[in-house]
Amino acid sequence: MEKLIVQGGKRLHGSVNISGSKNASLPILAAALLTDEPIRISRVPDVSDTNYMIQILSQLGASVERSSGTVRIESPDGISSMASYEQVRKMRASICLLGPMMARMHRCTLPLPGGCVIGDRPVDLHLRAIQSLGARVRVKGGNMIIEAPNGLVGTTIDMRGENGPTVLGTDNLMMAAVLAHGTTVIESAAREPEVVDLANFLIRMGARIEGAGSRTITIHGVERLHGCDHTVIPDRIEAGTFMVAAAMMGDKEKGVRLNRICREHMTVISDLLVECGHSVKYNDAGTSAVVKPATEPKGGKIVTAPYSGYPTDMQAQMTALFALTPGLSVVKDTIFPQRFMHCAELGRMGANIKVDSGTAVISGVEALSGAPVRASDLRASAALVLAALAAEGETEIRRLHHIDRGYELLDDKLLMLGADVRRAPDVNNCDCD
Repeated sequence: MEKLIVQGGKRLHGSVNISGSKNASLPILAAALLTDEPIRISRVPDVSDTNYMIQILSQLGASVERSSGTVRIESPDGISSMASYEQVRKMRASICLLGPMMARMHRCTLPLPGGCVIGDRPVDLHLRAIQSLGARVRVKGGNMIIEAPNGLVGTTIDMRGENGPTVLGTDNLMMAAVLAHGTTVIESAAREPEVVDLANFLIRMGARIEGAGSRTITIHGVERLHGCDHTVIPDRIEAGTFMVAAAMMGDKEKGVRLNRICREHMTVISDLLVECGHSVKYNDAGTSAVVKPATEPKGGKIVTAPYSGYPTDMQAQMTALFALTPGLSVVKDTIFPQRFMHCAELGRMGANIKVDSGTAVISGVEALSGAPVRASDLRASAALVLAALAAEGETEIRRLHHIDRGYELLDDKLLMLGADVRRAPDVNNCDCD
C-alpha cells in the first residue's frame, strides 16, 4: 500500500495534458472481442481499471500488446466465454464484457462485478436488456450464467433506471445488438460522450448505429465486424478535476493551462466555475483552456444529473472547492445519493459540511489544515487531493489505490504544475478495502 503526502499552499502554474477517458476506454477495450481481426486503440490511460480490463481480455484468450498509450488487441476464434472472479471483482465496469461476449459467442459466465463502494449500482438493467434480446439468465454461485443458443434478436428496449439512463447498460446493449438479427432500438439511452465514443468505435468496425448522443439509438445488426484504429476521447472528469485544482490554487496571474480537452464535453463544469467567479478561457478550437482563480469567489449549487447535466463524478471535487468558498454552497447528488463519504474526511481537515438525504450543505471556511485522511472511492480521493493542495501544512492521503483506478500519473502531473506531492509506503495501513 502507498499513501500520498501533500504539502499544501503551493500555487499551481504551467500546463498539463489531459489523458484519454478511462470511462470511454473500458467498454471500447471490451468491444474488441466483437471481431477476430486486429484492433488498435490509442490514448488508453495507464490506470488500474484499464489494466484490469486488459488482464481480463488476456485471461479470456485475446492477444493484447500495450505500448505508449496504444493497445493492440486480437481475439481469435476459441476465446473463453468464462471470466475469472479474481479479475472481475476488482472493478464494476467489467460488466461491459457481457454485451460483446454474448454477441460473439452467444454465451458467457461472468462473476457479479465489484468496484467502488458508493451506493447501490445494480446490474438488473443489463440483465433485463440481454433477456429482451432473447438470452436466458441464471445466477448461481455468485456467477451470471447467460446463454442464447439461437443468437440474439433485435427488439425495442427502454433503458431508463430509477436514477435515469444507465451508461454502461446502454454500452452493453449497443455492443450486444451490433451482431444481433434484425434491428434494436434503445429508448431512454444514455447520452454521455463516452457512449458516443463507443458508438463511433463500433461504426469504424462496420456496425450500423444511428442516434448515439440522443435518447434513442437504433442499431441494425450486421453479420460480422472488422478491425480498425481508434483514438479515445479526452477524459472530461480528469479535465474537470484539474480545472477545480486551478480554481483553488492556480497562479492568480497566469493560471493553469489544460491541453487535449474537448470544450463541448466540459461546458457544464466550466460554466459552474465561471458562475462562481473563476476564469475559464478556451482557445478557438476548444482543445485547450486557461483557468484562473477568482478574486472574490462565490458559492454555488449543484444538482447532479445525466449528461448534459452536472456529472456525479465531479461533485466531490466541487465540494472541496466550496469548502474554501465564502458563504453557503449546496451539492445534491440525484445519481448516487450516498456518495458523500469524502465529506467526513474533509471535515477532519476543518471543512464545515452537513450531509442529509443525498444533499451536502457547505459553509465555506477561511482555511483547511493538513491531516491524515482516507479515500473511500475514486472521486472522493480526488477531492481529498484538491483539499490537501490548498490546506495549511501536510496531508497524508491513504488508500491511494482508489486514485490509481482513474487518474493517470496524477502526482507527476501535479509536480509539473508546482505542487509539493510525493508517494510513500503506507506501512502502518493494512486496510485494503
